[in-house]
Amino acid sequence: MRSSFANKALKIFLTIILFLSLLNVNGRFLRGKNELSIRSLLPEIESWKFSEAPQNYLSETLYEYINGAAEIYLGYDFKELIVGLYKKADTEASVSIEIYDMGNEKNSFGIYSAERFPDNRFIPVGLQGYLEEGALNFIVGNYYIKLLCFDCEDGSESFLRLFSQEILKRIKEKGQLPPLLQVFPREGLIPNSEKFILFNFMGYEFLNNGYLANYKKGELEFECFIIEGKNSEETRNMLARYLAARNKESIQKISFGYHLKDRYYHNIYLARIEDYLCGVIKIKDGFEEVGEEYLKALVKSLK
Repeated sequence: MRSSFANKALKIFLTIILFLSLLNVNGRFLRGKNELSIRSLLPEIESWKFSEAPQNYLSETLYEYINGAAEIYLGYDFKELIVGLYKKADTEASVSIEIYDMGNEKNSFGIYSAERFPDNRFIPVGLQGYLEEGALNFIVGNYYIKLLCFDCEDGSESFLRLFSQEILKRIKEKGQLPPLLQVFPREGLIPNSEKFILFNFMGYEFLNNGYLANYKKGELEFECFIIEGKNSEETRNMLARYLAARNKESIQKISFGYHLKDRYYHNIYLARIEDYLCGVIKIKDGFEEVGEEYLKALVKSLK
């Protein structure tokens, strides 16, 4: 009996070891497939050759490449990065390509929106992109792509455009910008100021998936936001937790939502519409009618 029990235990142990080994092999195989996929987005262009082997980074190794900024990317559920360095034959010109796989379109827009500025020089590339001296950044589908040109002299812009177009040819799923961006009122909107914040919107760990846009009306600068919930129950809970975290004396019920006073955000106007929370912040005293006007516009757009 003791021998039979020992044999069974040994079989179970060996089965577990075999199962774990298979998991490890399959994990390496799947990761290899993923690396091959993103590696294939690096273009092959006549007279341009790799100056060194492309480097691949995952979430646990991203800090090795962008130490100090890795946390921002990880905050948007970064998946993978491939870096390619090219050298143009018989010249000093070189181009660096960084392709960040952010997992989905919202996250790629989110990290891109965190690094762009409204006064950038925007060009029609991918879903959106901009040129600045020696650099071209753009998004398409799940990817945030950053190109840098070194020692390119007068050819910098043409080289960057060439590489961007060759990369775009290799990406089948072009995607679209987040549809909720179209919900923001147009009047007073500062173009290309919209952002997507995946986690900790307005500093609250229970507020996620938030969109923010900057506005200017006369001398008043303020912001509108939309938070997208999974369903109406989630947004109802978000609203309840937010109100519970505030001083009750600062909350006033209005016809289509709430008006709150805040030391940093000044006057806040807030409402829940089914799966969404929306609001207006940074409304200074004396401009309360603007906050109510824009909250009403958001509510109307979301209904």
